This record gives sequence, C-alpha cells and structure tokens, in this order.
Amino acid sequence: MGVAGTVEYLSDLLSSVKKPKKKKQTQTVALKIRMDCDGCARKVKSVLSGVKGAKSVDVDLKQQKVTVTGYVEPKKVLKAAQSTKKKVEMWPYVPYTFVANPYVSQAYDKKAPPNHVRAVPVTATITETTVDDQYTNIFSDENPNACSIM
Repeated sequence: MGVAGTVEYLSDLLSSVKKPKKKKQTQTVALKIRMDCDGCARKVKSVLSGVKGAKSVDVDLKQQKVTVTGYVEPKKVLKAAQSTKKKVEMWPYVPYTFVANPYVSQAYDKKAPPNHVRAVPVTATITETTVDDQYTNIFSDENPNACSIM
C-alpha cells in the first residue's frame, strides 16, 4: 500500500464518521378537526397516534380540537389528519388578550371557544391610505401652505 492507498484509506475513514444529529424538541401541535361523534374522535386519535414521534394525543370533542404532543413536525401531523377525510385546519384561535384589537371583523368569531378570538395579523386593522395622509398634511403646522383657519 503506497501513499495514494493510505490517503484513500484515511479519506474513506473520515467520510464514514457521521455528524451527530440535533435532537428534536418537543412540540405541541393543535388542530381543529370537524368531528361529529365518539367514533370520529377515536378514528382521528388512532391515526394521529401513529405519527412518528407522537407521545400523546388529546381529543376535545366539544371544541373539535386535537392536540398532539411529542417530537413531531406540524406539516406531518396536518397531513396525517387530512388522511382521515375530515375538514382539518391548524388551530386558529388565541386568547383575546394576545390580540391588539379583538373585536375587528376579521378576529371576532361566534364559533370560537370562550375568551378566544381568531389569530389575525396586526396589519389587518390598518386602513390608512395615501389619501388620508394628504388630508393630514393640509392641516399640518410644518406645511407652509397649510390652512390657517385653525
């Protein structure tokens, strides 16, 4: 075995060393699934218990909420839930104290659990346009051509 053989042996040895994988963190995935009876709840629970990494599956039939806890990815849990042929979406509700304006039309939902509203982006409440900006500049003290009636 010459120098080339030794170098090849060492390169094969070093390439076979695997990097340690990062540990996945425990996640909680909440889903809203339309369930009508206990049979539906059992079916959903059995399917979601089979997801790789799922430690526990809690089903709340009254709120139609399913919570999966474990080393899971939300996309995989959602895809598994959709395989039950039921209407599935990520849990859309948050406590109303987390929303700046909980009574805007996009956030308020009659079907929400008590003290919860839909999660909406902060930009959903902004309605200012450039036309509004023009009116504020007309009466501005910094504008030399501003209206002096006031």
